[in-house]
Amino acid sequence: MVAAKAAEDAALLALVGQGDQQAMASLFDRYSGIVYSVALRVLKDTGQAEDVMQEIFIQVWKKPSAFVSGRGSLGAWLVVVARNRAIDSLRRRRPTDSVDDVVLAASTDLGAEAERNHLMEKVRAFLHQLPPEQQKSVELAYFEGLSHSEIAEKTGDPLGTVKTRIRLALISLRKAMHGSPSPGQTVQGEAS
Repeated sequence: MVAAKAAEDAALLALVGQGDQQAMASLFDRYSGIVYSVALRVLKDTGQAEDVMQEIFIQVWKKPSAFVSGRGSLGAWLVVVARNRAIDSLRRRRPTDSVDDVVLAASTDLGAEAERNHLMEKVRAFLHQLPPEQQKSVELAYFEGLSHSEIAEKTGDPLGTVKTRIRLALISLRKAMHGSPSPGQTVQGEAS
């Protein structure tokens, strides 16, 4: 099912690259809800969330090749792009405020995205297997939207340590998502 959906997405993106408006409408119908939900969760403003969603789908229309299929699913890529654009928008909107107030709950169920829900459950289960320091750094970065510098400041850890923890966690996560050994076997240790 996941492979079939990935093949459909690839075919639709190829058609979008040829200017096919119906293919673009199909991609929009398939992913606009999740993109909007992520943007709304970060921004807490329906108008700005709609703007972020529109920017993302205009980007897909203009440059469908920006998505690299070998790095994951189109839905997951769009979620990450939506999160990043929303955080950027939030920072532009309130440059003097901290992004500490932005929280993306790890247990969020965005509804009809069964593939995403399955993937998120797998990620959550894997995160709980990471060393506590890596787990905390990843959660602060990806679920609370903090930058590496902000995480270092919040935890009191050196910036290099924070970056190493996140990098090791993401490498382990990538291996786990591709059916490699468990996290304890892929992470030998970390800088402290």
